[in-house]
Amino acid sequence: MAKSQPSDLQTIDLLGNDVEFGVRRSSEATKPRIDVDIHGVTVIIPNSVDVQPTKVLRENAAWVVEKQHDFERYREDIPDRTFEEGEMFPLLGTERELVIEPARSHSVTDTSIQLRKSTVEQSTVKQVLENVYRREARDYFTKRADFYAQEMGVEYGKITIRNQRTRWGSCSTTGTISLNWRLVMAPPEVVDYVVVHELAHLQEANHDDMFWSLVAEYDPEYEDHAQWLEEHSTELIFSEEDL
Repeated sequence: MAKSQPSDLQTIDLLGNDVEFGVRRSSEATKPRIDVDIHGVTVIIPNSVDVQPTKVLRENAAWVVEKQHDFERYREDIPDRTFEEGEMFPLLGTERELVIEPARSHSVTDTSIQLRKSTVEQSTVKQVLENVYRREARDYFTKRADFYAQEMGVEYGKITIRNQRTRWGSCSTTGTISLNWRLVMAPPEVVDYVVVHELAHLQEANHDDMFWSLVAEYDPEYEDHAQWLEEHSTELIFSEEDL
């Protein structure tokens, strides 16, 4: 079942700070949670739970305010890229030069992302580049998920590539692993952390001690990787237009 979109924004006073937030009902969530990112604050409520989002926010007021302030600072790190030949774009943590040239197909090397000129002329550089990133993301995420699923002794259903607004990944009750294509811009070890995190949910639904012990077994430095993702999330976009 598709997730509903966040409701119209509301405002609440948290520790003297006016905080705007949206509310989203989810069939996949097992308990209420709060997502805070560069876009704002969203309270996710399971369809089966009757709880006031303002109650959830007040119970986590200090955390919400701290995270919101963090993202306000992160906005200063938003890349100012253009979609022109010679611009640099990250892929798996490595900056690569955008090249547009006559070719039979798009290709990626250790130093460049090469787009087929005729395809760009029929669309836009940004759209074609996103398509290449999505292709690379699906291939790479599938390889890493297959590797870790075997290591962890779990089976997932399939991988879907999304452009999620507030999350890098999710795991449905049916075993579908959804990953944000922009994650492929991050270093490989950070990608692995997200993959392990989502696969771990196939054994432990909640973020309890058993869950984090399982994650740590396959990514001992998961705290550093999670912190990197939080601090560098604004860099994993093409430009400010994507916010």
